[in-house]
Amino acid sequence: MKIFSAAQIKACDAYTIHATGITANDLVERAATACAAHIMARFPADTPFVLLCGMGNNGADGLALARVLLQHNYAVKVFALQHRAEISPENKTNLNKLLRINAALVEYVAPETFLADLPAPVVVIDAILGTGLSHGVTGWMADFFGHMNQLPNYKIAIDMPSGLPADNLPAAGEAVLSANETLSFQLFKRSFLHPETARHCGDIHLLDIGLHPTFIEATHTHYQTVEEDRVAAFIKQREPFSYKNQHGHAFLVGGSKGKSGAVVLAIKAALRSGAGLVSSIIPEHCYIPVQTSAPEAMCTTSGTGYLEEIGHQEQATAFGIGPGMGTDDATVRAFSKFMDHTDLPTVFDADALNILAQHQELMNKIPENSILTPHVGECERLFGKSSNSMQRVEHVRMQAMKYKVCIVLKGHRTVIVTPDGDCFYNTSGNAGMAKGGSGDVLTGLLAGLLAQGYPADKAALLGVYLHGLSGDIAGQYLGQQAMNSGDLVPYLGQAWQKLSKI
Repeated sequence: MKIFSAAQIKACDAYTIHATGITANDLVERAATACAAHIMARFPADTPFVLLCGMGNNGADGLALARVLLQHNYAVKVFALQHRAEISPENKTNLNKLLRINAALVEYVAPETFLADLPAPVVVIDAILGTGLSHGVTGWMADFFGHMNQLPNYKIAIDMPSGLPADNLPAAGEAVLSANETLSFQLFKRSFLHPETARHCGDIHLLDIGLHPTFIEATHTHYQTVEEDRVAAFIKQREPFSYKNQHGHAFLVGGSKGKSGAVVLAIKAALRSGAGLVSSIIPEHCYIPVQTSAPEAMCTTSGTGYLEEIGHQEQATAFGIGPGMGTDDATVRAFSKFMDHTDLPTVFDADALNILAQHQELMNKIPENSILTPHVGECERLFGKSSNSMQRVEHVRMQAMKYKVCIVLKGHRTVIVTPDGDCFYNTSGNAGMAKGGSGDVLTGLLAGLLAQGYPADKAALLGVYLHGLSGDIAGQYLGQQAMNSGDLVPYLGQAWQKLSKI
């Protein structure tokens, strides 16, 4: 699903109006009707609502929503904030419609005025600013938002929480009216997907208001979300008469004294990736744990406590390197030699990334069709610090294009960046996956997909979504608190099945 900027959303609205012969007020009515349907399905008819409406088209949505709820016998009260000199034509039209029904339903809120404490059962609907925000909120409006945030009432934002920009992150301390849930229209705003701002949105629901598909399809954007129907189309079907050597041979390289678990998790995930063969290159200290926990994988040992030689593996079709590997001097030398000789697609994770960060000259030796999988700390060591998560994504975009690699920036909304600079925000996964070892599982899964001949971008999109989906399934059975990274592996089977049925 594409992510549009505020300007592109405005253009999409205008195109929809022109192409379908409707008016701007008709589009407001669609938005209000969609929001009302969601709200009425969630809240019983005796729920009282207070709607905070601004003077632009977000306020128009709120005024129209108040009228629709009133028509369905909900108790509503509108507070119209007088925060600017001009009122939009659509806002004025919908305000007049409501006043003709009952003028007592609307109360005007002048600057420096605040609402008295609202009874706890009242649900507050925020329709003040929407996507039209061009600068940070200050003065009375900022104080008003702060006052509302202190109230315990359940809050619903229409389109987006007031004060939250669509295309960037607000500066620290800038005022945003936080919501328990946000009812937005058809497409994610980029700010919904970043940790600094997502907390203001609560649960996000995308409502269809009939924005014109031609505009959406024809308009380019570098930013999208990863959806299951897209990645399901990537899945290669297995031929009935195929054999193991036709499904690739993934080599997992890693492990060190006291850290065999990381490479074990990666190997187990590779075994669930569909790869025909999985091998490992590990130090002798890891041999027994690997052979006993993953007997389906073949083993080659090098060194005692740390890897001392990786070697050229003629039978390999892809590598995954780094989990639990450590940065011992002998391992660094082995890694450098590996980089001099390999041209196979490789997943670089964990200590492989740490070695790359310490030896930047090796970055130019990364093979084509490879994937880097840093978390935030590894990303900063590799590419330097960023002031916020959106700037970090932009920095990663530049690096992905510079080195012609896919970069998987791990987090709750993991971002997959392609060598073309396209960014995909993953939508599967949950907070229960924030456990040590989850990234090792991802490394093995991605290495197994590369081994089967998936291009790096498709392997990254499919692998990251599958990884998150297995976490979602594990969370359903085990709960987010109790699930461990090792629980992701057995649920990969169900994740594959779910995607394969789409």
